[in-house]
Amino acid sequence: MGRKGVCCCCAALRPRYKRLVDNIFPEDPKDGLVKADMEKLTFYAVSAPEKLDRIGAYLAERLSRDVVRHRYGYVLIAMEALDQLLMACHSQSIKPFVESFLHMVAKLLESGEPKLQVLGTNSFVKFANIEEDTPSYHRRYDFFVSRFSAMCHSCDHDPEIQTEIRIAGIRGIQGVVRKTVNDELRATIWEPQHMDKIVPSLLFNMQKIEDIDSRTGPPSSPTGGEKEENPALLAENCFRELLGRATYGNMNNAVRPVFAHLDHHRLWDPNEFAVSCFKIIMYSIQAQYSHHVIQEILGHLDVRKRDSPRVRAGIIQVLLEAVAIAAKGSIGPTVLEVFNTLLKHLRISVDFELGDRRSSAGSATFSTSSKESDERIVQNAIIQTIGFFGSNLPDYQRSEIMMFIMGKVPVLGTTTQSLDTSHLGDLGTRRIQIMLLRSLLMVTSGYKATMITNALPPPFLDPLLSPSLMEDSELRQLVLEILHNLIDRHDNRAKLRGIRIIPDVSDLKIKRDKISRQDVSFMKKHGQQLYRHIYLGCKEEDNVQKNFELLFTSLALTTIELANEEVVIDLIRLAIALQDIAIINEDNLPMFNRCGVMALVAAYLNFLSQMIAVPAFCQHVSKVIETRSLEASYFLPETIFKDKCNLPKSLEKDEKNLFFLTNKIAESLGGSGYSVERLSVPYVPQVTALFSSGKKPHKCRHKSKDEDRLSRRKSIVDTVSIQVDILPGNNTEDKVDNTEEITFEALKKAIDNNGLEEQEKEKRRLVIEKFQKAPFEEIAAQCETKANLLHDRLAQILELTIRPPPSPSGTMTITAGHAHYQSVPVYEMKFPDLF
Repeated sequence: MGRKGVCCCCAALRPRYKRLVDNIFPEDPKDGLVKADMEKLTFYAVSAPEKLDRIGAYLAERLSRDVVRHRYGYVLIAMEALDQLLMACHSQSIKPFVESFLHMVAKLLESGEPKLQVLGTNSFVKFANIEEDTPSYHRRYDFFVSRFSAMCHSCDHDPEIQTEIRIAGIRGIQGVVRKTVNDELRATIWEPQHMDKIVPSLLFNMQKIEDIDSRTGPPSSPTGGEKEENPALLAENCFRELLGRATYGNMNNAVRPVFAHLDHHRLWDPNEFAVSCFKIIMYSIQAQYSHHVIQEILGHLDVRKRDSPRVRAGIIQVLLEAVAIAAKGSIGPTVLEVFNTLLKHLRISVDFELGDRRSSAGSATFSTSSKESDERIVQNAIIQTIGFFGSNLPDYQRSEIMMFIMGKVPVLGTTTQSLDTSHLGDLGTRRIQIMLLRSLLMVTSGYKATMITNALPPPFLDPLLSPSLMEDSELRQLVLEILHNLIDRHDNRAKLRGIRIIPDVSDLKIKRDKISRQDVSFMKKHGQQLYRHIYLGCKEEDNVQKNFELLFTSLALTTIELANEEVVIDLIRLAIALQDIAIINEDNLPMFNRCGVMALVAAYLNFLSQMIAVPAFCQHVSKVIETRSLEASYFLPETIFKDKCNLPKSLEKDEKNLFFLTNKIAESLGGSGYSVERLSVPYVPQVTALFSSGKKPHKCRHKSKDEDRLSRRKSIVDTVSIQVDILPGNNTEDKVDNTEEITFEALKKAIDNNGLEEQEKEKRRLVIEKFQKAPFEEIAAQCETKANLLHDRLAQILELTIRPPPSPSGTMTITAGHAHYQSVPVYEMKFPDLF
């Protein structure tokens, strides 16, 4: 009798490979594998590789029989023999043997015994680490993917066995990945049906991580013992390895199951685990594929756009983290897509917020206020994402994004493709404006343009300074802060924070360069827009301390960055005009606003006088400030902006010692070589391009006051007080000698034309420049518009100024504006050049 009771005669008749296989099994499985006979079997397999498939099939037959009979000792011996044969043989004939091996591993994984499942997993991992000479295209691992994924979700009642099986499942998935991903012709592992099992299985185990933040950065290097004992850490490393092997074509298949898992388990709120997952993803994938992940997040945000605000906020925060990592590498072609999608969701969020508010009108419930606050969380998350993304872009891309966002701001009177807010109403439009300007503020933070024309091109500056963005105190603050970001190229703004009388400006250590030719050209073209914005901004009744502080910083930064001698004179004219606003008070401003404007002028002229360092000018400014500190401290910023300040009941116009005087300033600057002729011309805000184009801005409070006042001054020249005579034909010649000829030149002499000459000179310059640079279609359209306006104006004048019946002398006196002129026969009437 041979070993295990087999007859010697029968054993001799059996094939040699079966005898060799039988000899490796001892009578008592506790004795383990018979090493001497195992060496004989290995030598035989190497010498006769064509027998490998039969050896494998016979071993598989024995193992299946032992598994059914629960003889687990012989099962262990069979698997050990298979492992050794697998490691020893690398010939072409190993492929049939591998099929038998995988069949035996599958048998072990299908058993309900945890030890056998772990045994089969260990054998598969050893097999996965073997590099085959040639790939086997017909071999599939569908069963192993499904089985290992199921093991990752083990819920055994014994925690130790549960952990052991989960670790085995994760290691099995890792083995499948390593065995398949390296061969492009055998890329079935990346198919969605496999990724939908592998990725959620890994994420399920990663949720057990106790300290998420400690492993959200680049891949760590834990010890081998930690990897084997911690399913969460092992799953994370397997997930990193999987993503690191992903290529351009299969990146999306690996990322999409992550969204499904987070949705199914409701992990967007709170979103700590979601953030950690995408940090791992962004650090693990190749940098050039980052934009794929961002596109997938944007797409999922569109899919979940009707979910609760906190879910959307969680997705947006994940996008922020992904963008923060991707901005350091490659963004790809998704820059505008990111901003466009975020701005679309910003509008949707505002729409939801206003819809909830309208639906709960009259019943302020807790749930409604909670929804509104949640929508604010969404909006803030969008703004942070836009700002962070924009601030990490290179300057050439950031300037494009600035133009893109500004084009989305609802500004009436422009032709840009702004966000559709027609259904949101005035409140919704204002909310959108504030949100977009806050986004733009974050994008412009840290932006340093070599030339101011690059930072403030006309298509950007015109809508930014639009009257549509002056309707609210917060809007004006945001506009000024954006201007500060773009004008301040030497980081001086922090030194100018807070409106105050600076004793010694040199202590601030202001940094500045010589004004370039491009900056001078910019101020000639667009300086009046900046002055007008500051001027009208000071006249708003809802100004608070922050508004005055930002206006002071605007004037100071303009002085530092853009002021030559001509601009200095213009800024002084502007400051005197602001002082006149407070003194004359044509707009009926509150006393706080009037005193605030006076304090603003004092703080700015104190700064300007020290910057240009003209002793006489400094002396005059210091004297006025000293007088104010003794007699009218409420005209100084240190007093008026205190919490409790006693305001005067009225401002006396005759107290010249409290005011900055134009003649004193002109005298002091004239002695230092400044051209002070223009100081005698009062500053008048010029009409912007929005008004000159014939577009009527929405709710513009300034149009009716300042620009109508400016228009009245011009109307004396433009329309001249036409007098029309209705005379009988025989009386006309008799009256010719008794009338004085009224001409355009005569009327000009009768008017104080200092300001008009300056305006006409600037007007001529702008007309010449426009005809040189503007497109022909624009010029033609403007001429047609002006002709129509002239026709309407003349018809109105003729209708309003003729007052029948005629006087006995046969003439009629026509009154226009505030002047009365003698009657003139019709044939001696001279019409002005209204063009």
